[in-house]
Amino acid sequence: MRKGEQTKAAILEAALQLASRDGLEGLTIGLLADRMQMSKSGVFAHFGSREDLQIEVVREYHRRFEDEVFMPAIREEKRGLPRLTRLFENWVVRVTHEIDAGCIYISGAVEFDERTGPVRDELFEMIRTWQLALTKAAAQAVEMGHLADDTDPKQLVFEMHGLILALHHDARFMKQPGAVERARRGFERLMRSCRAAEFA
Repeated sequence: MRKGEQTKAAILEAALQLASRDGLEGLTIGLLADRMQMSKSGVFAHFGSREDLQIEVVREYHRRFEDEVFMPAIREEKRGLPRLTRLFENWVVRVTHEIDAGCIYISGAVEFDERTGPVRDELFEMIRTWQLALTKAAAQAVEMGHLADDTDPKQLVFEMHGLILALHHDARFMKQPGAVERARRGFERLMRSCRAAEFA
């Protein structure tokens, strides 16, 4: 990488850490410049505006999320229930790593739920992409006969997402021990409720 690219990557890494801790709205050029020991104009030279910086943070977060959660399941697991199960497990592991740092998907959805603009649009599209990938994996599990024919993939993903939100809430906000195990047990029960008879 060229020096300019290295600097931009370092700024983006610091921005990602700050946004995870303080939220996307808590991310300011001034705070980032202080963290990087740079001038505000130096940060602006790489991103142009606070909004551009926020969008880049969302995209980088999504890229890392895909690398850690989505891609290993796609590469290493067969389609159907094995892949769907791995996707959820990878998701749980990701959340456990974010208990201290925070999840930009979750905090961003709260920050931008009633707003309009490019940052919300980018965040919405990234979350939508992930939900569509999960829904496709669930539909494949039904098509392959691993889950019962009357299983609604969208409803299944809705309940999986609910388990993740409960895990994040209980582990991060409530500081309750055992939240990870409860999320996993919840997923196992959910799978049992819709598993095809031959796989029950």
